Amino acid sequence: MDPVRELPDVHGGCREGRQLDDTTLRWKASIAGQERTWKARITEQIPDERVAWTSVDGAKNAGVVTFHRLGDNVTRVTLQLDVDPDGPVDNIGDALGLVERRAKGDLERFKDFIEGRGVETGAWRGTVSQHGR
Repeated sequence: MDPVRELPDVHGGCREGRQLDDTTLRWKASIAGQERTWKARITEQIPDERVAWTSVDGAKNAGVVTFHRLGDNVTRVTLQLDVDPDGPVDNIGDALGLVERRAKGDLERFKDFIEGRGVETGAWRGTVSQHGR
């Protein structure tokens, strides 16, 4: 089972996620009815704490997901997402809060995905820093 390939089930508009190496992923998504592709590089990863990324080509975006342990079975997940709308359709969607609503739904599906598994995905869990591994 490929954890990155399972992500389209979690991310509403995501059509495909493919891990190219430990820090590079290729994504394909439908955003506001338009097909978008991009390559993202993980810029920081601390297992069970945070993952940060930035796009290196295609649709412009960057973000960080942080995991805050609140108890044995309780974790707060926060997302900071910076998306650069591309064209009038994207600008309208951004103004209407579509990205924020999509992200909120994706986080709910991610929560269900993780809680439903009960175990780690088996994906590479190494540390990545902005200065290399």
